[in-house]
Amino acid sequence: MNAFMGEKFSIITSKAQTTRHRILGILNEDDYQIVFSDTPGIIDPKYGLQKSMMRFVNMALEDADILLYIREANMPLAADEDIQKKIEGVEAPLFVLINKVDVSTQDVITDQVAYWKKQNFVDGVFEISALKHAGIAGLKEAIIEKLPVSPPYFPKDQITDRPEKFFVEEIIREKILLNYKQEIPYSVEVYTESFKEEENIIRIRAVIFTERQSQKPILIGKNGSKLKTVGTQARADLEAFFGKQIYLETFVKVKENWRDDERKLRQFGYEG
Repeated sequence: MNAFMGEKFSIITSKAQTTRHRILGILNEDDYQIVFSDTPGIIDPKYGLQKSMMRFVNMALEDADILLYIREANMPLAADEDIQKKIEGVEAPLFVLINKVDVSTQDVITDQVAYWKKQNFVDGVFEISALKHAGIAGLKEAIIEKLPVSPPYFPKDQITDRPEKFFVEEIIREKILLNYKQEIPYSVEVYTESFKEEENIIRIRAVIFTERQSQKPILIGKNGSKLKTVGTQARADLEAFFGKQIYLETFVKVKENWRDDERKLRQFGYEG
């Protein structure tokens, strides 16, 4: 979606479960509107947060006009077994995107393409590199050909369904995913307490919630060093995203078992 939109709407890391929400990117041209819906990956949910994530996936499977299944070129085909069962019954046209072809071998890519072309529920197979924008133009043409004729769902000047605060939270969470290991990134959620836009600056106050008291000092780091790193990196991305100077305050609070707390999940936008 980022490659199509030319904007970083979805955060990107190498860690699983980076995407938690369903995010819409609305691509508008004179004669068409494509609404991209970026969802979490398909997992076997273990707690309330993951169940909400899978509700976003199921909603997308039900209302999609075209389904894009993105898999890495170097990922073993056996890893698709559970996902294949879920997507092969979808009525919408299905395109399989073999991603990261720029860091794979041609033999591997050829095997992947041949396998998916044999599946009778697949309508098209595309070799792409989202990072390098390779293969995106051809994929876009194929999507446009499959689009149903319809009035636009959204105003032509709208590019997403998410408010500004959401992107603040996602950018900060991306930096946490990149700077911490093990369970820490999966145990935290970011919440924007205040977002005040002035003529030349945006003042933001964000709270990082974590599940256990023992995780708080790890997040903060010695003399606040780890939290400062997250804040510095996030501020740079936020200034690029909003095109303004950013004043960012971050705080860490403990909310035990928030991933199974329905009230907190609703507050964080996981009501599905």
